[in-house]
Amino acid sequence: MKRLDNVVGIVSGSPQFRIKEVFDNKAPLYTYYGQPDIEEDLVGIHSNVSGSKQVRTFDKVNTLCQGDVVFSLISGKSTIVGANHQGCLYTQNYIKLVTNEKVDSKYLVYLLNEDKSIKKQFQMGLQGSQVLKYTLKQVKELELPDLPTIEKQRIIGEVYFNQLRLEALKNRTANSETTIILEKLRGASNK
Repeated sequence: MKRLDNVVGIVSGSPQFRIKEVFDNKAPLYTYYGQPDIEEDLVGIHSNVSGSKQVRTFDKVNTLCQGDVVFSLISGKSTIVGANHQGCLYTQNYIKLVTNEKVDSKYLVYLLNEDKSIKKQFQMGLQGSQVLKYTLKQVKELELPDLPTIEKQRIIGEVYFNQLRLEALKNRTANSETTIILEKLRGASNK
């Protein structure tokens, strides 16, 4: 068993309360990365709903790049940052996991989100705690199962992301069909 922090680099997000907001148009404008963004990146579907908070600051803040692996300390979910979230600022509620040639990013996301032994470790850490929030220490100390070959990791990671996207598309289609049928029923009942 290997600890996560021995396998990947871990970079905490910027402490939100320390970011000094300025109202100078010359200051860079950052968009906060949040829970809806994790969900979008996980299924690969952009919702076009922009309700994300933004901040202007001259402070040095931690930002995300497309392809980064992000773990949410709020939901315990991880994903790979999509092109739409390139340059987003991430706060102390998120951790960036920096992979190397031994670990495939998509496979790492699959492991963190789906592996039973990892889920069990998180559950043990949350027992007795009132607030369901994961800690940096918990994530660093996760014991990983033996990793398959990098080729096998790539295949598993690819299939995992394709399956999540397929499921999201099916749900979207089902929701659209329901909306259409409900509109037809409303029209029929008004005649």
